[in-house]
Amino acid sequence: MATPIQIPTPNFTFESFTLPSTNQRILGPPHPLNTAIPLALRPTPSASPNPLTLDTIIHDIQSLQRDNQLFTKYLSRHGTLLFRDLPIHSVSDFRKFAHAFGYRPHEIIGIVVDRPLLAPNVTPANESPKEILIYNHNESPQVPHAPGYIFFYGHRTLGAGRGGETPISSSLELFQRVQQDIPSFAAELAEKGILSTVTYTADAPYKGGATLRQAFGKHILDSDDEETRRGKIEAQIARYGRGEHTTFEWTEDGTLVLTHRLPAIRTQVGTNLPSLFTGLAAYYRNAKVNGRGNAAQQRYGDGTAIPEEYLERLAQITDEIRVLHTWEEGDVLVFDNVAAQHGREPWRGEQEDRVVMASLFDGDVPGAYGFGGWAKVVQALDDPADD
Repeated sequence: MATPIQIPTPNFTFESFTLPSTNQRILGPPHPLNTAIPLALRPTPSASPNPLTLDTIIHDIQSLQRDNQLFTKYLSRHGTLLFRDLPIHSVSDFRKFAHAFGYRPHEIIGIVVDRPLLAPNVTPANESPKEILIYNHNESPQVPHAPGYIFFYGHRTLGAGRGGETPISSSLELFQRVQQDIPSFAAELAEKGILSTVTYTADAPYKGGATLRQAFGKHILDSDDEETRRGKIEAQIARYGRGEHTTFEWTEDGTLVLTHRLPAIRTQVGTNLPSLFTGLAAYYRNAKVNGRGNAAQQRYGDGTAIPEEYLERLAQITDEIRVLHTWEEGDVLVFDNVAAQHGREPWRGEQEDRVVMASLFDGDVPGAYGFGGWAKVVQALDDPADD
């Protein structure tokens, strides 16, 4: 049983509560005993005759974060927090709530999915058709520059029995299980890392996918000639700051093929615990279930293929340790992107029946687990053109 938690604020108290076993579980090693994922929190009814307002909640969250980064610490331990029964009803409400935690908004460089901007630093979570499975993964594992924290908001939800759940699993527990069950796979990933090859095309490769201009062309003008366009795109690639560990080539039709040598194992800042930071199971499962390719293809860092039996076992372990979050309207899920993975289940009904929004933020850059320059990611360089 999870340890009950109370978080007093100046104006109310966040109390933990229990979800059904399909939606919440007790984490295994290396997490502390009786640690639940997600940690589900809701405010206690106020003794005041006045209803609890979003402004009050935001003020108190800002205070706790400013004083001792309390919610950041809970995220580090649990991987995922669920906030329920808050007065969040719109894009604007969600934006204000997410920004109250004090994190720096994340700029996605090399985006592979279509995320049109709905408000400052708020986008749809994913625009892929409802039939498409998006299996468990860390956000942006195919590029060097990944967010530290992800906020998801259930604006329009389906209820139980129709699908559309958000899977939740621990990346720290996943590493422990892989090291225990398939130690040769863990050793290969630590020694070699991965080669991540991402292909960007002028048109979206599939519905919900991103174009080359969405990925790297934020300064491109319609009047730019081809040489100028490529120069602006290459300037964005240089912001990764990875030197020889990120290479690219242009094809005759203007397609950009980008290759990164990346660590699949990264360490959590503060605990130094290893995390399997990856989309390998997602690429494998998505391809089998959806019948279409992925924007990124990943191999071992020496260029050799990863055995399918390893990928199948990785997905099986993920199935064993994940839960499925059934959304209620107004729910906010917050992920520590180094500690936890997320995804999206298909659903029955119309595309517009489920509307989940996302807001991404930077965190501390995770540490290296392996050796060599490729084993350590860095914070992307600021864009000088934004000054």
